[in-house]
Amino acid sequence: MKECGICLGTEESGEPILDEYQMTFPQQERLFYKNSWQNDIVPQRGISAETQQELNRFFKVMDELRLKKDAHGKYWFAIPVHDSSREDEVLQLEKLIFKDWLKENNYSSEELLWLLDYSCRDDFGLGIDYVSAWAGIHYFAGRKNNWSTKYKDQVFTWPEGNARLAQHFSKYTAGKHMSGNLVFDVKLKDKVEVLSFDHTQKKTKKIIADKVLFASPQFVNERIFNDEKASSFNYVPWLLTTITLKNEFGGDEELAWDNVIYGSSGLGYIFDQHQNLNQIIGEKVITHYKSFSTSDCRKARKKLYAMKDSELKTLVLEDLKKAHPLIEDFILEMQFHKIGHAMIAPVPNQIFGEETQAAKESVEGKIFFAHSDLSGISIFEEAFIREYELQDK
Repeated sequence: MKECGICLGTEESGEPILDEYQMTFPQQERLFYKNSWQNDIVPQRGISAETQQELNRFFKVMDELRLKKDAHGKYWFAIPVHDSSREDEVLQLEKLIFKDWLKENNYSSEELLWLLDYSCRDDFGLGIDYVSAWAGIHYFAGRKNNWSTKYKDQVFTWPEGNARLAQHFSKYTAGKHMSGNLVFDVKLKDKVEVLSFDHTQKKTKKIIADKVLFASPQFVNERIFNDEKASSFNYVPWLLTTITLKNEFGGDEELAWDNVIYGSSGLGYIFDQHQNLNQIIGEKVITHYKSFSTSDCRKARKKLYAMKDSELKTLVLEDLKKAHPLIEDFILEMQFHKIGHAMIAPVPNQIFGEETQAAKESVEGKIFFAHSDLSGISIFEEAFIREYELQDK
């Protein structure tokens, strides 16, 4: 973060000095609940006393689990996942469905279950009916918030997304990388021979190396190595819809960076110009997100691929009209982006299961694998640590 110019230094108190232009501006998030917008995505106004008690109890338990360590001093839930405890009591949580764990612990509030389902769909693609209890708890307990008291739960965002971080790291490979090349075959002899098609020159190149690191998802690796390792990996399809709207959209309501609709099958929308410092903004642009939370990701991916724009438009507008019944009057353009996605979903046994551990194994100590899907959770820290762990090999 210091290298990227996100952390600008340290105060005498030890608090970091962060570049606030790279953090989400207020209002960061809001929720449409019971026909009105409220700050934050935790349902607040109009909830019952019983629901409030359940919310308080759940977050108290998460606070306790965030700090909980095993006999060896390891956190039960850590980032990266590799640093988490392997005690039997902890591993047992990875064998359970999150929804079943919630039921066992007497969580039944509609608002709480919706919040947890939304959180899991937003971070993992799949909801509480499918992800493991370990993953569901990790969402709330994995981050320790111990770096700063001033910037608790702060989110960074950039117009180009995580490409901001990728661009930073690309300087380390300047003059050493080949873009526009597609690896399609690998042969292991005395050395590793990699065949790659150069799209610009329209010819195949052979790369000979002592060792090769594949930082690619398993569904790519299985095609290169003709090995069905990806069969136990669940990759969730997504639909991203970019909508250009008249400036009047939203009326007097200030659009937040993240706008979530309670009870929706979608994940709400991001206001693309939220970080814009200009005084005058013309047309407004929002991006609506929908993951397809289902037990069969392959079937869902094929279904999404076959859907026509007219079907996608109906799907998205039915979602948005819950909060914006007149949104069609403001639409200038809609663009649909079907994302097959390399986002791994942490279903039971995905993170610590035998098949995932087998996929991590090298081929004769010469071919190594590094991708966030081997961690079972698709966050930047996991992609980073996968390669870091292999640097001495």
